Amino acid sequence: MRNGVVVVTGGGRGIGAAVCRLAGAAGYDVVVNYAADRAAADGVVAEIEAAGGRAVAVGADVADEAEVDRLFKAADELGVLAGLVNNAGITGNTPGRLDEQDVDVVRRMLDVNVTGVFLCARAAVRRMSIRYGGPGGAIVNVSSAAARLGGPGEWVMYAGSKAAVETMTVGLAKEVGTEGIRVNAVSPGVVETDLHAAAGLPDRPSRLAQLIPMGRPGQPVEIAEGILWLLSPSASYVTGAVLNISGGR
Repeated sequence: MRNGVVVVTGGGRGIGAAVCRLAGAAGYDVVVNYAADRAAADGVVAEIEAAGGRAVAVGADVADEAEVDRLFKAADELGVLAGLVNNAGITGNTPGRLDEQDVDVVRRMLDVNVTGVFLCARAAVRRMSIRYGGPGGAIVNVSSAAARLGGPGEWVMYAGSKAAVETMTVGLAKEVGTEGIRVNAVSPGVVETDLHAAAGLPDRPSRLAQLIPMGRPGQPVEIAEGILWLLSPSASYVTGAVLNISGGR
């Protein structure tokens, strides 16, 4: 029995790819969204299909309204939308102090991390809410421990964007709580993904391990397991929550 369609933004690598694999194994039909790396997204689709699942890769910039519309129309072709994982995000800036950052780079980061969450959540609500004749569903937004810690000396503006995601999570959960939609977030700590290398800090996870009570960075699948739980009926009475998956930090 299939569980409906789940859209995973930024699904070609890292946490997003781990979510896609687990969602496929759990019986969801998966829309693997990607921004630029089609080969990585196709690889995730191939893994899901090899395990007996259904998936499709769809390129779309989540900060672009027209492209988000196209992304969700592709999801409509696959079936009835049951869930959205707002995972796509960028750090945007070269790590450093706030007063060293370029405004255009920061604007782009906010557009992806904040406007992108809004656009995708809006599209999902319009499909899943019983107000619009939908069957209900779940939205899980991916935040960051930086929203609590502030990211001083590295990613203050990125941290601010993730704080905005958490606030939207709480507010939207209250808006659609009687419309069959649960809205939650996960707040990962330091995780072994290519986000750090992309920012020029490939050793960041190992360097920060000493600050983590569990003594190590997390793995993408450990974050994905929490996301799949929040998507699932097992979390039927959970909405407006921010689940920290950070090794205790």
